[in-house]
Amino acid sequence: MLLTVLFYAFVVVTGIQIIYYLLFATILGKKKKEVVNSKEYPITVIVYNKNNGNALVENLPSLLNQNYAKFEILIVDNNSNDNTIDNVEDLVDKHNHLKIIQVENNEAFWGNKKYALTLGIKAAKYDHLLFTDSQTKILSTNWISEMSSKFSDTKTINLGYRKFTKNSTFLNLLTRFENLIKALQCFSYIKINSPFMAFGKNLAYERQEFFNVKGFIYHIKINNGEDDLFIRDAATKENITYTISSDSFVETESPKSLSEWFGTLKSNRSLQKHYKFKQQLLLHLFTISKVLFYVLGTSAFFFFSWKIILPIVLVYFLTLWIVVGVSSKKLEEPQLIFFLPILEISLVLIQISIFIANSFSKSNR
Repeated sequence: MLLTVLFYAFVVVTGIQIIYYLLFATILGKKKKEVVNSKEYPITVIVYNKNNGNALVENLPSLLNQNYAKFEILIVDNNSNDNTIDNVEDLVDKHNHLKIIQVENNEAFWGNKKYALTLGIKAAKYDHLLFTDSQTKILSTNWISEMSSKFSDTKTINLGYRKFTKNSTFLNLLTRFENLIKALQCFSYIKINSPFMAFGKNLAYERQEFFNVKGFIYHIKINNGEDDLFIRDAATKENITYTISSDSFVETESPKSLSEWFGTLKSNRSLQKHYKFKQQLLLHLFTISKVLFYVLGTSAFFFFSWKIILPIVLVYFLTLWIVVGVSSKKLEEPQLIFFLPILEISLVLIQISIFIANSFSKSNR
């Protein structure tokens, strides 16, 4: 009896995983034609900065040289102490569409990123906003054009893709793989009316959407989540879309150490408790069924004929290989496909470690 339960449980979790990857695959085909206004909306690009003046100077030229008719760049400097203002002063003098807001600390919102962004949003000249930060490299001169092209009377939130820089380490491969899977979840969940996150370094929305949900007021005391929790509050089935054309991509430095990356993942996982129930269910079901697939699959080989178990495993890996393979090419990460099995197993182990770490750590205030 127990062995029968084990077998059927293995079949069920394998089926769940395959369904998830088929859902991910829906973002790879041609999207249904959206009614997009051909009008070029004036855009305010809000660039968040905190003690990254050198990176800001390095990345600003790609923003200043965008192929777009009407836009401003608004640097929101959150009380930096690295002479950021001195570094960009000459550029501000030379470009009349480049402005800077200096956010001073106050007792109620000391160093709060959401408070700083709120001031930037209120100060923006235009109503259509595009967000990035000083450490993010804009890869195309058509970035503003691509990220604003989905704005229309109905589409007021547009999600873009953020990729990591590449190097030759296994950690870099693993972080890029996790980022790819997160992107597939991010964009595909929109199709089932469960948007749960955004890449905050590549996000566009209409200012009125921000005011409609009273900004960040409901989660202002949570240190992170200015992007995900905004999507939780503001996104609907009708007003959100995404862009995965290569001209819309941006790039940031990949984590430099395992501890740095682990800390980020741990923080992101803690944030999930603030998501809506449906979003939490989808995310947890994906992770738990993934872990159970490997645990039950390994056990099943000891108790059942390999002729029964192997075809089930092969169907799963074939689905995984096709979906992740096509996705990695679409999102310009083709190297990942060659290391797929070991990357997936390593990520499962990381996720188990995060679950254990979060179970024994104190909640963040």
